[in-house]
Amino acid sequence: MAQTYEGYCVKCKEKRTFEGNVEVSKTGMEMAKGKCPTCGTTVNRILGKAKAKA
Repeated sequence: MAQTYEGYCVKCKEKRTFEGNVEVSKTGMEMAKGKCPTCGTTVNRILGKAKAKA
């Protein structure tokens, strides 16, 4: 389920609101990953450490 986040687009060099899904990176951080609505480049926003599964 996609949610709305705000992240920095490196190509546009501006903050953009994008729809993304939460993923866990290789380093164990949760991040929202989606596409910039203007140029289509992948935009990431780090949300924090992933919660351990019990």
